[in-house]
Amino acid sequence: MKALVYNKERIPVIRLIERPMPQLISDRDAIVKVTLSSICTSDLHIIKGAVPRAGNNIILGHEFVGEVVKTGDAIKTIKPGDRVAANCITFCGECFYCKKGFINNCEKGGWELGCRIDGCQAEYVRVPFADKGLTKIPDNVTYEEALFTGDILSSGYFGAELCQIEQGENVAVIGAGPVGLCAMSCAKLFTNGKIIAIDIDPYRLDYAKRIGLADYTVNPFRESAALFVRNITEGRGADKVIEAAGTAESFKTSWEIARANAIIAVVAMYEKDINLPLPSIYGKNLIFKTGGVDAVHCRTLLEYISKGKISTEFLITKTFTLDNILEAYNYFENRTDNCFKVAIRN
Repeated sequence: MKALVYNKERIPVIRLIERPMPQLISDRDAIVKVTLSSICTSDLHIIKGAVPRAGNNIILGHEFVGEVVKTGDAIKTIKPGDRVAANCITFCGECFYCKKGFINNCEKGGWELGCRIDGCQAEYVRVPFADKGLTKIPDNVTYEEALFTGDILSSGYFGAELCQIEQGENVAVIGAGPVGLCAMSCAKLFTNGKIIAIDIDPYRLDYAKRIGLADYTVNPFRESAALFVRNITEGRGADKVIEAAGTAESFKTSWEIARANAIIAVVAMYEKDINLPLPSIYGKNLIFKTGGVDAVHCRTLLEYISKGKISTEFLITKTFTLDNILEAYNYFENRTDNCFKVAIRN
């Protein structure tokens, strides 16, 4: 089968080559024929050598939908022929952390697909613990609509969930990229208050407002985000803040725009350590919550999509074929045409 393989010992480090078909290893495995996959920023991090835990000579990719073709004997939740959306996290569902819903810390899993084992940027993929990591797609939901369920959409929902958003609260989202846009969409599930998008990219801010995810937008390069947010929240600041940008400046903005006793959910990936400025925030009584996505709500998210309450199809800027996946990587990395996400069709 065709597969995009990462090998740090050669140049270029990624190539589309022939690889053997995956086989069942465990009775909780499933083999999925990939219909659509996508490229994540973390795939770029692997290519650049920024993910030391990543295996060598692996097939990249962890964001996909497809059709089940084979299952292990222990799999009862899905069967061959089912259309499924994949969770970006491999988790057993049985360990201490899984039982508490903290699947990102699964003692037997974690970020496996496309990192430590072969991923989905191929014609077929083996999914461990498939009874947990694959969710049936409702009949009225397309592959395109379901593509981002287990990663980008789950990350946005995770940010909204961490914030414990209540009806009427105003939510500021820092970063109007794919995760930030999903966070805005999910925040709207919990509040009819104002959604404020903050970014330094004018196109992304305009897009967030144009598709109805943001009520207000602010570019901190052009005006004070803290002053702007206070001006539209009766001088208090945002009730909840979701930080999805991942820079020292965006972290500083998160606590500057938050009202006293606010919750700040930091779901962005940072490349450097960030110091908590305790003297500056003393007295605001802020609650910070951080972490990699615990994507335990895929079934719920697909139900929301099925009912038309949320959507992510707008994130697909362009669709490529697997044969042209190297072109897709270049397009995505360079944000050609103001790219948000790409879809790779097999």
